[in-house]
Amino acid sequence: MKRTLTFGGVVAATGLLAAGLGAPAQAADSVADVNLANTPYAAWQVVDFWFKENAANLINAKPYAVETTIPAKHVSGGGPAADTKPGVVPAIGDEKKTASKSKNVNLPKSTGKVFFRGSDGQPHWCTATSVQSTYRNVVATAGHCVYDTVTNKATLDSWIFVPGYYQGKTPWGIYVGKTAYTHYDFDVYEDGDRDYAFVTVYNGVNRGAVKRASDLTDAEKKIVAEAGPGKPHPFIHFKWKGTDLYQFLTDAGRLGDNVGGQGLAYNQKLGKNVFVFGYPSGSHPDGNHAYSGKTLKWSYGKTFAAQAPAIKAEELQGIKSSFTGEGSSGSAWLLQYKSAKRIGYLNGVTIGVSDTDGNKRIDTSVSPYFDGETYGVYKAAAANWSGKIV
Repeated sequence: MKRTLTFGGVVAATGLLAAGLGAPAQAADSVADVNLANTPYAAWQVVDFWFKENAANLINAKPYAVETTIPAKHVSGGGPAADTKPGVVPAIGDEKKTASKSKNVNLPKSTGKVFFRGSDGQPHWCTATSVQSTYRNVVATAGHCVYDTVTNKATLDSWIFVPGYYQGKTPWGIYVGKTAYTHYDFDVYEDGDRDYAFVTVYNGVNRGAVKRASDLTDAEKKIVAEAGPGKPHPFIHFKWKGTDLYQFLTDAGRLGDNVGGQGLAYNQKLGKNVFVFGYPSGSHPDGNHAYSGKTLKWSYGKTFAAQAPAIKAEELQGIKSSFTGEGSSGSAWLLQYKSAKRIGYLNGVTIGVSDTDGNKRIDTSVSPYFDGETYGVYKAAAANWSGKIV
C-alpha cells in the first residue's frame, strides 16, 4: 500500500527547551491500547515461535516493506506546530545532568529489531528502541510495525524486541510485547501524523544451557514431570526428540536495566540536528543495494517541516538521509545524542523514506512530529508494569 508524501520547507533552528516532566493536557480517549500477549503463557508461546528449530524464524525473517518507499515532492508551506510548551523526559542514566564529549559515534545499545509475523504469515522485522519508563520496560517504534495496516487486523502477531540482534544471536535476550499503546487517530484512521507506538514488554528471556536428564536439578526434574507429553511448560524451551537432552528458558531481567533507555522530547522547534539510528535494508529505486539490514547504521542532519495530505498527515518532520526503506521503519531520531553515554532524547521514528529529487536514490526520511499528544501516549505506556515470563 503506497501513499504519496509532499514535503514542507525548512524552519529556523532553535535550542532544545526542557520543560521538566510537567504533562501537557491529554484526553484519555486519544490513547488506544491493545494486548499483544496478555499472560506469561501466551508470551512463552511467542518465545517458542522464535526460538524453535534453532531460531530459524529469527534468522530467516525479512525486513518489513509496508509503506516504506514513498513518492514525494517538496512544498513551500505547512508543517508541525507545538501544542504545549516543549518538554523532555531524561534517558535512563541521565536523570542527573553530566557533561560528556566524544569524537566517535558510539552506537546505542538501546536500539534493536522488532520481529513479528506479517499479514503474509511470514516473519518480518522493523527497527525500535528502548525508552525511559517507570518499570524500564517500554519500546518505541512506528505504529505500522505494531498494527497491521494491510489487512486492518488489530495487531501483528508474535511481537518481540531484540536489542543488539545479529544473525540469530540475542545478546541481551528477547522481550515479548505485552501491550501496545498508540494514538486513537492511528488506531482508527491510520493517520500518518500519529504513526508511532509505545509497547510494554515482559522481562527478557534467554536460552539456558543444554542438559542431559541425569544432570537436571530436582526443581528441573519436577518441571519436566509436570509438563509431560502434550503439556508444554513455559520454563522448558524444548526437548530434543529421541534424546534425553533438555533446554530451559532463563530470565534476562528488565529491558532498561540491560540496555538502558532513551529519553523523550516533544514540542521541540525544528531545524535542530538529530542522529537517526536504524537497520536500513532494501535497494534504492535505481537498484543499488546500499544496506544489508544486518548491522545498526546512523545518519545525521537537521529536521525540517513535512506534509503528507494523502495520509492525512499535515505535521511531519523530515531529515536528509540515504537510509533505504525496508527495515528502517521505526528508526530512532535522537536529539542531543551523547556519544560517550550513548543516550539522547527520542524525538521521532521513521515511518517512510523518499526520493524527493527524482534521481532514483533515496534522500529523505520522515517521522511524525512528537507533540503533547505523543507524550500522552508515551506516558500511558510508561506507567504500566509487565512482569516476567519465567
